[in-house]
Order: sequence, then structure tokens, then C-alpha cells
Amino acid sequence: MATINLIRGMGTFFKECEHPESKWSRCPHEYKIRYRNAAGRQTEEGGFANQEKAKARLVEMYQARKNSPHSQRKAERVQKYGAMQFSAYVREWTKSQRHLGPGSLRHLDSLLTHHLLPTFASRRMGTFDHKVVEAFIQTMERNGVGLAAQANAFDKLKAILLDAHRLGLYEDNPLDGVKLPSTTPSAR
Repeated sequence: MATINLIRGMGTFFKECEHPESKWSRCPHEYKIRYRNAAGRQTEEGGFANQEKAKARLVEMYQARKNSPHSQRKAERVQKYGAMQFSAYVREWTKSQRHLGPGSLRHLDSLLTHHLLPTFASRRMGTFDHKVVEAFIQTMERNGVGLAAQANAFDKLKAILLDAHRLGLYEDNPLDGVKLPSTTPSAR
């Protein structure tokens, strides 16, 4: 089964038959489409007689998803928080950590002051990806930061970035593929 991708995020159309893609126009089998619905779930529909009808349905569903109130709210959040500097975002995020006791808040403040803010204070929230996080960990290792401090700093950065990911700032989780601090840095 071959699939044809359209513009990113629109979906694909395909046939579930043994005919090669070059023969699809003469093949009697129906086209199927696969796309993400407004809730973000993968959806399949079948019964399209030709490519034009399959593409038209994909365009229709893509436009409906893009114009849905959910998408508009997400776009507003991305616009607001994506351009926000890490330091400002962290100030807002810290206010939402009502469950932390005084000792935990002091620990959070220490991690922010000594590890996260010196590195990321002016970075825009929308610019984080796995390469940025990986470089941060490697820098801590190079600078001889202890394993416990590395793990704690990474955990806080992870909590902050996962909060931003839940808001919709990132298509892909910026922590995917990041190697966690796992070895004691060598003395250099």
C-alpha cells in the first residue's frame, strides 16, 4: 500500500490494493484518506472514486480543522507564549506551582538561579527543541556539574517544557530523543 502525502498536516490518500501507484488511475479500487481530525486523532475514510474527490475531502477536513475554535485558541497561545522569554514564562509557571512547600520552592529557586536562567533567560519559548536541551545537558557535563544537580536541573527544565508543550507551543515534544544525565562527569 503506497500513500501520497500532501502539504504537511493535510493528510494522505492511498489505495489498499496490490496495484502499483502508477496504475491507480486505471485501478477499480477505491481511494482512502487518512488525516487528523479536529481532536487530533488519526481518522480514515474510504469510498472515493478518484484522486480529485479524495484530495477535495482532505482539503475540506484540513480547512475545518484549521478554522476550528480549538485551532484558533492554540494559535493565540503559540503567539503569546512562543515569543515570551524563558524568564517571563518561568515566572508565570512558578506561580502555578501552588503544591510546592517552602523548601521545595527554595530548591526550585536555586535551580533556576544557578542552572536554568543563566543559560535560557532570554531564549524565546518557541525556540526550544531536543538539540537545545541536549546541548544544555552536555554543557553541564563539561562544566563538571554533579550528577544530582544535572538530574534536578533537567527535571525542572522538563517540567517547564512539558507545560509549554501541553499549551501547544511545540508540534513535537522538545524532550524526545534527549539522553538523560546518567553518568558522573569526568574531572577535567
